Amino acid sequence: MIRKHIFAHGRVQGVGFRFTVTAIAQTYNITGWVRNLYDGTVEMEAQGLEHRMELFLQELSSGRPGRNGFIRIDKLDITDVPPVNVADEKGFRSVY
Repeated sequence: MIRKHIFAHGRVQGVGFRFTVTAIAQTYNITGWVRNLYDGTVEMEAQGLEHRMELFLQELSSGRPGRNGFIRIDKLDITDVPPVNVADEKGFRSVY
């Protein structure tokens, strides 16, 4: 199990990005959370099996994640963080 802390830069607010990230995470059985930040970026933490995380990150890095043409990701800042207990985190959700 691995966990990533991610900041997404680009056109990621007001375009359904959090909804899209949640749907992609559910597809790959990734747990965690996503939220908008006041500076226009989106922050998230994602946890899952290494090969599923790789697929999740590939989808986020694609030109049109979730086939949403309104989203534009200019840069993803990704760092490794310690995993959390899977019993403490169910699913993937937006936080406010």
